Amino acid sequence: MVVWERPEPPDRPALAPLSRELIVRAAIRLADADGLDAVSLRKIATALDVGPMRLYGYIESKEELLDLMVDAAHAEIRPSGDGWREVLRSLADAMRHAVHRHEWLADLLGGRPQLGPHALATSEAVMAALGDVGVDSAMPVVSAVNAYTIGAVRREIAERRAERATGMDEQRWQATLGPYLTRSFASGKLPALATVVRDAVHLDADETFRIGLDFLLDGIGARVSAP
Repeated sequence: MVVWERPEPPDRPALAPLSRELIVRAAIRLADADGLDAVSLRKIATALDVGPMRLYGYIESKEELLDLMVDAAHAEIRPSGDGWREVLRSLADAMRHAVHRHEWLADLLGGRPQLGPHALATSEAVMAALGDVGVDSAMPVVSAVNAYTIGAVRREIAERRAERATGMDEQRWQATLGPYLTRSFASGKLPALATVVRDAVHLDADETFRIGLDFLLDGIGARVSAP
């Protein structure tokens, strides 16, 4: 029986209250503060002032705990809007914002589909809006939007982590590498790249994400409307 359907053990009044929800909330607080490496059943038990062995009545493994954490995060991913394009944009935006709130989520998205109740509710809301896309195209379309969003937010989170690890924000990093790039472009071997770096509009992360998503949605729209 999967963890979302397995009954919880009866609580004992003499002991501190405990439930899967309390365990998952504590795990998310630890992960939000210090990353997934900070999450352990021992630390969760300490945070909840219970014995570690009590947790095993609710969660059998670290893998189950991670599944529950990801599903809890999906409660924050609630796409809305009229029509498939608005809903897919809302899905991408909501997923990106959830990852920004919970940096650890970037490491757990992707791979096999998430099948917890909150994730299934998110999928149902999206699929219900894709009537014009067609049943055979619905999954590939959603997979494309998920792949774009996950790739984009992983890059953003990688930039955050690099900044913390090096103590250099993007501007300082660019200033440090600037002389090297200037010499490389001056060689004349990278004319196309030099033109883009020198002449193109420099976008921030929000603008980059929005424009890239527009390109993807425009392509989906062209495919959907093709005879």
